Amino acid sequence: MSRSRRLRSGLLLLMGGVLLATSSCGNNAQVNAQANTPAPTVQVAMVEKRDVSLTSEWIATMDGYINAQIKPQVSGYLVRQNYREGSYVHKGDVLYEIDARPFQAALDQAQGQLAQNEAQVIQAQAQLAKAAQDVNRDTPLAEAKAIAQSQLDTELQAKAGAEAAVAAARAAVTAAKAAVEQAQLNLSFTKIVSLVDGIAGIAQAQIGDLVTTNSILTSVSQVDPIKVYFPMSEQDYLRAQKIGVRSASVQNTPLKGVPLTLVLANGSIYPHAGEVLWTDRQVDPNTGTIRVAAAFPNPGNILRPGEYGRVRAVTEERKDALLVPQTGVTELQGTFQAAVLGNDNKVTIQNLQIGPQVGADWIVNQGLAAGDRVVVGGIQYARQGATVNPVPVAAPKQEH
Repeated sequence: MSRSRRLRSGLLLLMGGVLLATSSCGNNAQVNAQANTPAPTVQVAMVEKRDVSLTSEWIATMDGYINAQIKPQVSGYLVRQNYREGSYVHKGDVLYEIDARPFQAALDQAQGQLAQNEAQVIQAQAQLAKAAQDVNRDTPLAEAKAIAQSQLDTELQAKAGAEAAVAAARAAVTAAKAAVEQAQLNLSFTKIVSLVDGIAGIAQAQIGDLVTTNSILTSVSQVDPIKVYFPMSEQDYLRAQKIGVRSASVQNTPLKGVPLTLVLANGSIYPHAGEVLWTDRQVDPNTGTIRVAAAFPNPGNILRPGEYGRVRAVTEERKDALLVPQTGVTELQGTFQAAVLGNDNKVTIQNLQIGPQVGADWIVNQGLAAGDRVVVGGIQYARQGATVNPVPVAAPKQEH
């Protein structure tokens, strides 16, 4: 082998040794760096056990507590409207007036007929008195054979006829009085009044219209309290039985006596609590719901019929429920999991069976125990088998 070839071989061997030494030093440094890297810090929360109240919520529609359709009781032409549409009216307030002249004329005619009949009674009574006088005078004479018996018989027949005439005249007076009362009533019906206290709606007839007893002039709704209808699911109905029976003397009405909360269409909470009035007699087989009616105080008539909202109420109370923050639960393809720390601070991914939500927490039916530490912050570091540095999650600030 030549001298140059021997030199090249030596150089190659020297370079290989250097590279091998360098690689070995790098691997050792990496291992040492990993050993010296601190465990990532995560926030943990304890699984709590406490009694909770579970609420349900239903879509609700509002309606007047009483909705009275205002119809005339006599036919005629409208001559006056005495209320402002959309205003508050009281029971007995005159809303409309019908032309009263035909009814006043009918009343005058009935009163005249009554006076005539009363005069006929007086006339009949006078005729009866004369017939009775004739009978009293001629009875002893007939007995003494001073006059013919046929004359007395004729007078007795005349007296009976006079008595019948008096009875007929008195009956005519009674009928005439009834006609007068009906005429007075019809005359009073020309003033159409509100039957309830409430909000009067838009007028359905105008001045000059000919209205009949079938015409709807307007509607008046009592809105304080206001009635709220909502459909309760069959499951909520069954759960609510326990709440209702415990809270009310009427044991066949769910939620009776339990305060109801009304959430308005803009998301705000109505400041007054309501209560259940009644429930329907059956569950709708098409929807699986039962209709419930509730009443809410409505001072100032702020709520109006036709509005929508949501009714919320406690339907179940669960004892010793296990609660975990929602931030500590992840969902993957319908499976709920939580990262649980052991005594050595190693992570175990635990499958859970989740129940209802309670505020910012989940109720855990299976998979956790009271006192378990669950990662709620730094979830990206919580891998199966990883060792972490747990710190308690900061408690929420309490408002004073």
